Amino acid sequence: MRYLPSFTLESRTVLVTGAGRGIGRALAIGMAEAGADLILVSRTKADLESAAAEIERIGRRAWVFTCDVTKKEDVMSVFQQIDEQAIALDILVNNAGMNIRSKALEVTDEEWSTIMNTNLRSSFWFAQESGRRMKERGGRIITIASVAGTVALRTGVVYAATKAALIQMTKNLALEWGTHNINVNAIGPWYFKTPLTENLLSDDDYLSDILAVTPLKRVGELPELVGPAVFLASEAGGYINGQTLFVDGGMTIQGF
Repeated sequence: MRYLPSFTLESRTVLVTGAGRGIGRALAIGMAEAGADLILVSRTKADLESAAAEIERIGRRAWVFTCDVTKKEDVMSVFQQIDEQAIALDILVNNAGMNIRSKALEVTDEEWSTIMNTNLRSSFWFAQESGRRMKERGGRIITIASVAGTVALRTGVVYAATKAALIQMTKNLALEWGTHNINVNAIGPWYFKTPLTENLLSDDDYLSDILAVTPLKRVGELPELVGPAVFLASEAGGYINGQTLFVDGGMTIQGF
């Protein structure tokens, strides 16, 4: 009997939202390096085409779909095109997200709707449509949540609410869809080096505050986030369901 399971994603097709930049781009390229073909989704075609070119250099296929994830008609168009091209979807990575760092008394209705629609509503739409296509053959859904979904941070109340909701959505979908052999899990990152965090991390005082609550005393590198995602997507993660894996340098383990 062989005890070491496979970590490969050969013969798998992965859809990644927010795939043009930062974490989404890294996850897409990392999964291609693990053997997967990629469906790349975001608003900016040039970013997607750049990511697709890198994936094709690895020797994997890449499909590019521009989409405003806050518009249901755009989301449905992506899945219609997937069906028309007879692409068998095996894995969804719900990564698209954003934040507006307003304090609670300053949050506008527009800000509330923008953050909620981008982070939470779109993730449900992509999960729902992926689940429809996976229920006969199984699959994996991985949602990028945040440590902000479980501890109080300065990232703002609306962002935190969306990430907490994604963690709970993960549990409920895992319960409902487990019978269809669909594993639903989430990843909760802390700070990683990306273009979006560059300005924040360049502030020495801000960085010092981050490191003060991080036992590993450093911010994460993107390959350290890709590894857990590939694990959850692969055979090696086959009995993990409904969980949120915090990839945070130990940030969430601390007490008083």
